[in-house]
Amino acid sequence: MAFAQEDSVHIAVPVDTLVEVETPDETDPKAETAEVATASDTLDWRQRHSPTKATVLSAIVPGAGQIYNRKYWKAPIVWAGLGISYWFIQDNQTQYRRYKDAYIAVVDGDPNTVDEFNGEASSSQLLDLTNTYQKWRDMSYIAFGLVYVLNIVDASVDANFVRFDVSRDLTVGLGPSLTTASMGAPGLSLALTVR
Repeated sequence: MAFAQEDSVHIAVPVDTLVEVETPDETDPKAETAEVATASDTLDWRQRHSPTKATVLSAIVPGAGQIYNRKYWKAPIVWAGLGISYWFIQDNQTQYRRYKDAYIAVVDGDPNTVDEFNGEASSSQLLDLTNTYQKWRDMSYIAFGLVYVLNIVDASVDANFVRFDVSRDLTVGLGPSLTTASMGAPGLSLALTVR
């Protein structure tokens, strides 16, 4: 048997000192905003999460959307992808200029102009290398753009699925089919319940 705790001390308040307490009017906008503020303060971070904000953050600063989504391990992957792409852009651009200058020095017709390979490579070999490094540089720009776009897409998708329940409680049940049994035919139904 359990009893609620009762306060056994009663304080008598003189009648002339009573103050009328105002109850908030139901149509008072101040009361409504106070209730909304209190409700939003108690929401879980997933309820306050904004997919738009995650997308914009990733577009402005790559990796920021992943941090906003609390997927901290993804931000270094984004930064590494962009950094490696940038390094390949710079390296291929340097090699492209090197072989292009050598090609120009070989085909300019001036015997005083010497390329850095001292005539060991023919003009067709230098042109092939120049075109190869130009193609690789262009592909590095494409890779940089793809990593940047995938960063934004990843942040947006993660933000949209932040409230998605991924519990381990997946149950499969096997039982009689009531719809076929009501028609007089025996049957089984298979149901997958995701909770």
